[in-house]
Amino acid sequence: MTRLKVYHYAKCGTCRSAIKWLENAGHELDLIPIVDSPPSKQEILDLIAKSGLESKKFFNVSGEVYKELGLKDKLAQLDDNERAELLAANGKLIKRPVVTDGETVTLGFKPDAYEQSWGTKEAGK
Repeated sequence: MTRLKVYHYAKCGTCRSAIKWLENAGHELDLIPIVDSPPSKQEILDLIAKSGLESKKFFNVSGEVYKELGLKDKLAQLDDNERAELLAANGKLIKRPVVTDGETVTLGFKPDAYEQSWGTKEAGK
């Protein structure tokens, strides 16, 4: 199957579930710790563009850092560049996992969405 880049947080149960799903589907994974090595501002802008999602969807709205910075009230006033700068500066702000093959990008883990984007072993036979 495909080689995927996965930005993840090892202590995150959602990330562990996503990684297990992708491995079971036969993908080779490059695991990147999102807190220690967050994507750069330019990488984030590329991920946003390829995902087709609004930049605000890339924020981990349930995270402590998001709440501490009061981003719920500030995010609407920021443009994509400012949002990407914030995300690149602190990996804990990024909704995870972020999975990409260089063309397709998914955020979080929903089996149905993964099925559609990343297929299964059976689809790869």
